[in-house]
Amino acid sequence: MRIVVVGGSGHIGSFLVPRLVRAGHDVVNITRGSSSAYVDAPEWRAVTQIVADREAQDAAGEFGRTVLAQHPEVVVDLLCFTLASASALVDALRGRVDHLVHCGTLWRYGPALKTPIHEGEGTPPFDEYGIQKEAIARMLQRETAGGGLVTTSVHPGHIVGPGWSPVGPLGNGDPSVWRTLSEGGTLRIPGIGSELLHHVHADDVAQVFELAVAHRDAAAGEDFHAVAPSSLSVRGYAEIAASWFGRTATLEPISWEQFRAENTERHADASWGHLFRNHHLSIDKARRVLGFAPQYEPEAAILESVRWLIDRDRLDVARPLQV
Repeated sequence: MRIVVVGGSGHIGSFLVPRLVRAGHDVVNITRGSSSAYVDAPEWRAVTQIVADREAQDAAGEFGRTVLAQHPEVVVDLLCFTLASASALVDALRGRVDHLVHCGTLWRYGPALKTPIHEGEGTPPFDEYGIQKEAIARMLQRETAGGGLVTTSVHPGHIVGPGWSPVGPLGNGDPSVWRTLSEGGTLRIPGIGSELLHHVHADDVAQVFELAVAHRDAAAGEDFHAVAPSSLSVRGYAEIAASWFGRTATLEPISWEQFRAENTERHADASWGHLFRNHHLSIDKARRVLGFAPQYEPEAAILESVRWLIDRDRLDVARPLQV
């Protein structure tokens, strides 16, 4: 098939586009042109590259025409963040494209009341990003149920892998956490350390997208989670990560008020956003309907990210990895 991938040079696309080429598809990547794929692969030589500014073209009402000009049978949209943008693309593709696969997020859900969370059964989102993504997922389901465009949405967890800085044990991107763990220092954690984080390797996310394309009829009108088979608690994550450096994690629980006083607003807000949600998502549906077989447990996926950063002197640690 001829497949247009919107945003294929990003982290998911870096793995998805080569997968699609290997599967025999004719692939077009629509990119802003500001970056190259995170992971090099020979398959990229067979990919047609189209440079387009999605945001500007959405504002001008032209992006749908840009996509259709590539004559796609399938469109994979990895770069859509608002209901207005998604609706405009659906309107353009309806009746002219066989399948639209959209990238959502686990932040379509608010704080967990019961885990694992099954598709569409979490609490309502509370930030604009999550609100928009949940609205898109619902709109796509209604579109297909009403006999319109065949659509599917895929909802990844916290993506990790080569070229990506992982969400750390505190639920933020503070790189100093890795220095503390690698030197055997004390990590001050908000709460008691039982909050959950659900990571996923980018290639496992790409696998779900590839399967959704391959099993169009089964995926029609459905939404799927794309996460690792298990999640990590703050405490478990810290202990596993410290062991990579031959250390034992020393954790000191503190209040959220203390944590905010000791950290930047950006890092504190990120920690609250991740840990308050306390997400653990089910992948039973993706396994049952699509045959999803994740290749990475969360710690293995995170370790790959950390190793990539250390090997390129992009992460300050006190000692080399011992694994």
